[in-house]
Amino acid sequence: MSALNQSNRPGWAQHSRYVNREFSWLQFNSRVLAEAENRNNPLIERLKFLAIFESNLDEFFMVRVSGLIEQAETGVTEVTPDGLSPSQQLAMITETVRPLRARAGEVWERDLKPALARAGITIKPFASLGEQARRDLTDYFHRSVFPLCTPLQLEPATTFPFISSLSLNMAVELDDDGTQRLARVKMPTNVPRLVPVPGEASTFILLEDLVAGHLHLLFPGVKVLDRHMFRVIRDADIEIRELEAADLISAIEQTLRLRRYGDPVLLECEESLDDQWVSTLRRGLELEESDVMRVKGLVGFDLLWELARIDRPGLKFAPHVPVLHERLAHHETLLPEIAQSDVLLHHPYDSFRTVEEFVASASLDPKVVGIKMTLYRVGSESPIVETLLRAAEAGKQVAVMVELKARFDESNNLGWARALERAGVHITFGFAEMKVHCKLCLLVRSEPSGIRQYAHIGTGNYNPSTARIYTDLGLMTTDPDICQDIGELFNYLTGFSRQSAYRKLLVAPLNLREAIIERIEREIDWCQKTGRGRIIFKLNSLVDPEVIDGLYEASRAGVEVLLAVRGICCLRPRVRRLSENIKVVSIVGRFLEHSRIYYFENNGDPETFIGSADMMRRNLDRRIEVLVPVQDPRMVAYLRDTVLLPHFMDNQNAWELLPTGLYRRIRPARDAAPFELQRFHMQHPASALVPNSQIPA
Repeated sequence: MSALNQSNRPGWAQHSRYVNREFSWLQFNSRVLAEAENRNNPLIERLKFLAIFESNLDEFFMVRVSGLIEQAETGVTEVTPDGLSPSQQLAMITETVRPLRARAGEVWERDLKPALARAGITIKPFASLGEQARRDLTDYFHRSVFPLCTPLQLEPATTFPFISSLSLNMAVELDDDGTQRLARVKMPTNVPRLVPVPGEASTFILLEDLVAGHLHLLFPGVKVLDRHMFRVIRDADIEIRELEAADLISAIEQTLRLRRYGDPVLLECEESLDDQWVSTLRRGLELEESDVMRVKGLVGFDLLWELARIDRPGLKFAPHVPVLHERLAHHETLLPEIAQSDVLLHHPYDSFRTVEEFVASASLDPKVVGIKMTLYRVGSESPIVETLLRAAEAGKQVAVMVELKARFDESNNLGWARALERAGVHITFGFAEMKVHCKLCLLVRSEPSGIRQYAHIGTGNYNPSTARIYTDLGLMTTDPDICQDIGELFNYLTGFSRQSAYRKLLVAPLNLREAIIERIEREIDWCQKTGRGRIIFKLNSLVDPEVIDGLYEASRAGVEVLLAVRGICCLRPRVRRLSENIKVVSIVGRFLEHSRIYYFENNGDPETFIGSADMMRRNLDRRIEVLVPVQDPRMVAYLRDTVLLPHFMDNQNAWELLPTGLYRRIRPARDAAPFELQRFHMQHPASALVPNSQIPA
C-alpha cells in the first residue's frame, strides 16, 4: 500500500533555506534527460543518456521511494531539514516524476527514433514487413522465443503470479467464448529485445512486437483482443543488521534473495491499458492508483543499450585515449617516481593503467612485502583483483577490506572475496552499521634505508570500466604521516582500534565534518581580517545541513563560495542575506563528474583535500571516508586552476542552480568563445606534472 495519496500538495518549493534532497536529485536526472535532448551530442550518445535517465529513475524508486513509502506506512512523521514529511515528499515526487517520464517518452518517439531512421537504423512493425521477412522471423520465433514464453492467467486467477522487478511483460486481453480474461507473458531475457530483420540491413523489430504477432500460438482457440506492455519496480533497499563477519555473509546472501521479492513500489504500463485491467494488476500487486505511471510509447528503455552497441562510429563520441605518461607506464619506474615526488592522476584523462601498475608492484617487485587495500566496486573483471591473487600466491602479505554492502554489487564483491580468501588473502568485511567507502591502497616495501610505504588514495573505485567514464583523482605518495595514517586506519578496518586522531587524513565519522567546518570558519576569520576569502568545493552531493549552514555563514561574511555539485544540492544559492556570495554549477557531459575536491584559499596558503567523501549525513556519519591533503604546490595549483575554476567557465555542459532549486543551462555570452570543461581536461592531464628529468632512465 502506498502513502502517495495521503497528502495534499506540499509547499516544498517555498522553503527559504534548503532544497529538498529528493527534488534536487530529480532535477539532476532532468539534466541527464536534457543531454538526450541535446542535438549537439552524437545520436547514439543521446540514446545512452536516455537509457541512463531511466536506470537512474528505476533505482530511485527501488531505493529512495521505497524507503519513503515504508516510513509513511509505519507512521514516521519526522521531517527533513526542508520541512517535509515522508508523505509530503512522496506527493512531491509523484508531481515531479510524471512530467519527466512523459518528456522522456516524447524524446524517444518524436526525436530519437525518427533520427535513427534518418541515419538508416530503422525499427519497423512486424506487420509492415514483407512476406519472406515475416516467414523468417516466424521461424526464429518458433526456434528461439516460443520455448521461453510461459503465459500466465491473471484474471480470473486463484493466485496472482510473481512478477519480477524490472522485467518486461505483456498484458494480453482475451475473449474466451464471451468471457474476458487477462493473461501475462514475460518477455524472455536471454534473447535480444532488438530483433534484426533478415535481408534488411540495420532494420529491426522489437521482441514484444514479434511475440504480439504470434499470440495465436500462445493462446490457441482463444480470441486475442489486445496487448499492452508493463513493468513492475520493487523495493531493493534491504537492510543488513548482522554484526559478525560470518553472519554478515549470510545476511548478504539473504539480501540478494529478498531483493528479488521486495514489495512492489511502482507499476509502469502503456497508456492504452484499460482501467479495468490496471485495477487487476494493482490489486494483485497491492498498489494504489497513485502508484501507477501510464506512459506513451516505449516501455523500458533498456532497449537503447542494444541500439548503442550498433557499430556506427560516426554516431558516437570520437574515441578518447587516456594519457599514459612514459615515467608512469611500468611498475619498475613507477615506485621510484613516487619516492621522488608525489604523483597526481586525473582519470579518465590520465590512464587507469598507472593505478593497475601500482598494484602490480605487489606481485612483481620482490622488494614489496605487503599490500593493504579497500575494495568497494571493482567490476566483474578486475585486473587489480587478479594481481592481488597473484601477490598472495607469491607469498606476499595481502590484506583486503571488501565492502559487501555496496548496493547492487553485493554478489560480485562476495565472489571476489571468496576467491581472494582461497588464495590466502586476509579478508575482512567491514562493519554492519557502516560502509567502508574510502579508496585506499598501501604497499610496504623493503629498501636499503628500511621499510618504506607507498600509498594511493582515490576519489573513485578500483574499477577499470568506470575509470574510463568517471572523472576521478588519485594521489600516490610516500609521505610518512599519510602512510602511517593509512596503516593505522587499516588496523581499525581489519582489527580493533579506538584511534581518535590522525596526523593528516580527515576521516569520517571521526572528524571529517568537524574538520571541514573548522576550515570554513577559518576562511571566515581570514575574510574578516583581510577582506578576502575563497572556498571551492567539487563534489557529487551537498546535503549535510551543518556544512550548508557553515557555507551560508561564510557567504554572509563575504567569502566567495564556488560549488561544483554534480548531483544533489540542498543549498540555495543567491538568496539575499543568506547566500549572495555562493554560486553553484553542475556539469553533465560525456564523462560522469565523480571526483571530490575541497579547496580553502587560507590567506594565500591554500589547503586542498581530495577523497571519497561527499557532504552528506550518510557519508559523514555512517561511512568510513577519507580526505587526504594535496601538499605539492604544483598540484594544488593544477587542482585550482585546471580542474576547479574551469567548471565556472563551461558554457556548453554547465547548469547553474537558481534560488528556487531549479537549474538553467549556461549559454555562451554574446561573442564569447565556446568552452567545454571535459574537452579542456583532455588537453591538460595531471600526469603532465611529473618531471621527466628527476629519475635517471
